[in-house]
Amino acid sequence: MLYVGVDAHKAHSQMTVMDEKGAVLERRRVASSREGMLEALGSHRGDAGGPMKAVLEAGYGWGPIYDWIGEVADEVLLAHPLKVRAIADAKIKTDKLDSEMLAHLLRADLIPEAYAPSKEVRATKRVLRQRMFLVRLRTMVKNRVRALLSQHGISPPPVSDLFGKKGIAWLKEEPELPDPDGWLLGEDVALAEVLKEKIRATEGLIKDLAEGDEAVGWLRTLPGVGEFFSVLIRHEVGEMDRFPSAKKFASYTGLVPSTYASGKRVTHGRLTKEGNKWLRWAFVEAVSPAVRSSPYLRVSYERIKNRRGTKDARTATARKLAELSWAVCTERREYEER
Repeated sequence: MLYVGVDAHKAHSQMTVMDEKGAVLERRRVASSREGMLEALGSHRGDAGGPMKAVLEAGYGWGPIYDWIGEVADEVLLAHPLKVRAIADAKIKTDKLDSEMLAHLLRADLIPEAYAPSKEVRATKRVLRQRMFLVRLRTMVKNRVRALLSQHGISPPPVSDLFGKKGIAWLKEEPELPDPDGWLLGEDVALAEVLKEKIRATEGLIKDLAEGDEAVGWLRTLPGVGEFFSVLIRHEVGEMDRFPSAKKFASYTGLVPSTYASGKRVTHGRLTKEGNKWLRWAFVEAVSPAVRSSPYLRVSYERIKNRRGTKDARTATARKLAELSWAVCTERREYEER
């Protein structure tokens, strides 16, 4: 068995190839390209003729390098960078030492693995994240429009949605703001319409991903989790069974407080915000509609709000939604209101 540690970077990567006894067969700086990876690993594959196992850390742009190595190696692991650092921190840090350390940890079966979705799943996630980006951008534009109207003492008309058909017509015709605010209002309204069309263009994909997927169906029954969020959670998580408990999944979303314990003293600080930021955003966004539609969550939200304020109440409810998502997926059932 050959063990390969790869310290991956954008232009060039450092590679260390090691045998079963820990002897370094080669240290090599290779181009971070398909050709560079295949050529470097292929030479050892041909000489040894045995199985090959490789590892690289989960960093920016790890996907292509992971796929290229997978074309040659029998198995590729994705290492969790923070946990690797906790296991093998060093005062002297170079690319050569990092790749060799990864190879040693791999040989000793001590790699703390990170989840590595397939190439196809990563492509789907990029589309879903693009939609999330557009939604967040549109929300910013909406807030700018409302701020402009407020600064001139103009109240919106009594419509359910200021950016619906009637509301947009009113924004284009009625408010008379002096320049440059009048020009800014026109630009922001036009941008909001463009973003709406961009978001609508992804609806076909959302429906295709939801069709026939049991997990999406279970998630959709949760309060506040509609068609888009159910698909997003499903594909951001992958297999929910990889989390042994609801608390572990909530921790993955970064919706748990940091904890400091020393002796008998235990204190909790701000949210860790480690893990999947897209899931964290989705669960926080789902809080408002969830509280409106679920008596159970509304009672819990109001109780925490009265004690600790709105911000803590939103965070706690978002964490509860994450735990409920784990429950419906692992128990393979629809949500039932308590």
